[in-house]
Amino acid sequence: MLALPGFGWASSHREAPLIANDPLADNTDLYVFRSPDDTNTVTIIANYIPGEAPFGGPNYHTFGENIRYEIHIDNDANVAGDEIIYRFMFTRVNEDPTTFFNIRLGQQNLKTTYTMEKSTNGGVSFSTIITGGVVPPANIGPRSIENGTVGLGAANYNSLMTAAIRTTGAGEQVFCGPVDDPFFVDLGSIFDLGDAPRQNSGGIVRDGLARYNTHTIAIKVPIALLQKNGLPVTAATDILDGNFVIGVWASASRQATRTLNTSNGGYVDSGNWVQVSRLGMPLTNEAVIPIGMKDFWNALTPYQEITDTTLDGYFYNPELALYMDDSQFGSAVPAMAGLRVQRNSLGAFDFGNGHDGLFALKGTPAVAGTALDDNVFGTLLLPGAGKPRSADIWPIFHTGVPAVRPYHLLTGKGGDPLAAGKPFINNFLPNGGDMLRLNMAVPVTPRNSPDFSSLGVVWAAVLGITDPRFNADATLQVIPNMDGFPNGRRLEDDVTRIELQAVAGIALAAIGVTCDDQLNGVPVPSNLMLNIVQYSTGVEANDTTFKSSFPYVQTPWRGTDI
Repeated sequence: MLALPGFGWASSHREAPLIANDPLADNTDLYVFRSPDDTNTVTIIANYIPGEAPFGGPNYHTFGENIRYEIHIDNDANVAGDEIIYRFMFTRVNEDPTTFFNIRLGQQNLKTTYTMEKSTNGGVSFSTIITGGVVPPANIGPRSIENGTVGLGAANYNSLMTAAIRTTGAGEQVFCGPVDDPFFVDLGSIFDLGDAPRQNSGGIVRDGLARYNTHTIAIKVPIALLQKNGLPVTAATDILDGNFVIGVWASASRQATRTLNTSNGGYVDSGNWVQVSRLGMPLTNEAVIPIGMKDFWNALTPYQEITDTTLDGYFYNPELALYMDDSQFGSAVPAMAGLRVQRNSLGAFDFGNGHDGLFALKGTPAVAGTALDDNVFGTLLLPGAGKPRSADIWPIFHTGVPAVRPYHLLTGKGGDPLAAGKPFINNFLPNGGDMLRLNMAVPVTPRNSPDFSSLGVVWAAVLGITDPRFNADATLQVIPNMDGFPNGRRLEDDVTRIELQAVAGIALAAIGVTCDDQLNGVPVPSNLMLNIVQYSTGVEANDTTFKSSFPYVQTPWRGTDI
């Protein structure tokens, strides 16, 4: 395929060399969460096109033609591949090609509509469920949007978004269009050799995506349409019912060949469809996969990761761990001084890169009946020596976490990390590779709750261990933020912070594989644990609010306001 035109700056989501030159097909983020105002549904938000400047006319960003934008859902690990696929194809029309303006006198150029298809047989066949869906225009300015004489004459931009929401015959709600980019991260500091939070900056940090837009495909789906047996969430046996786990990933594909036409400046796409971008868990391709393997990663499906072993090593021994280890390059990244990989947890286990982690327990009576027992999940979680993060980082990205000991909170364990404790997460779906996995039975944390936290499951663990409302015993109970990342991903979740904390071992510490300094009788939480929990990149929230109802993402920034 010929290289497509790029642009000068984009967000961190232009993560791989090939897709950085093809922004229209570039997945930027994926969110999957139980809808806070409609809890019988799950909302899936797949964003594309990074770094859209709101004033970027006259050819404002919109979805590309001849691209298959797809959202994939797996709800049954016993069945190979996707169970549900939503596919979107977009068409653009110039209503007035005689002007250089995007909108003039009620006419719109690059006017975009879409067709939505759905497959429930693994992509063998598709049924069309929406035709002529409308993509709102860019939020250019008041003369273009609200003025009834020279522009479109809309009441306001939000009315265009509301009017663009469609409902399918099965009950899915759908919105496609430009929105504020909801991701927040200090891009400048992160890519400056991990200088997050910025050092020697007088406390100044900057959300690198503030006041930039992106394009979203948002779907709100009744849980019964996503659950593998067609059951409503009221049929769940408990709040961690494994039959309500789904895995979601998004992709974009182009045809293999583009032929440029010298006679009219156009082009023709032909050939087989080739996946050029995908996204499940945030930051996988950006922060885990090295640059030489990024295009390869984008070309794989999660299911191909079952047999591909070339990428596993980057999760067993993540590069970021080198900068949290003073025996490696920890001293070179002072911003992450509070994040330390545990080298002597419980006086026996070394999680430094190249070491064995929990592998010494392999085949011992101590792990009999646990998730680390080969008789329970095979060699999935302790595959070999020299793979220290096979029990936390690798499963978080590849299988989800089971509600099987030792993956219980240390509350109720009596000091034995391998004992049964307080269950708090079950999004185990061992079906392949990188996906966002969500247990749809987990109750929603109200966004206005004082317990709501952008730390997601990390904060649920903190509450479950330290808060008297939740740590009295090991009984399963609703703990706020159990519905947060990495159990799905809410718009508010600070995934950059959570993933850095995970590399420092916070998931292991939560189940009782404690920090090094707890050997000396330091009470829970230890100083190292406090440092990890309190670590922050300095950018902890989006630069604007979220809507309280579907599509939840905010109105795109206006070109005249930036």
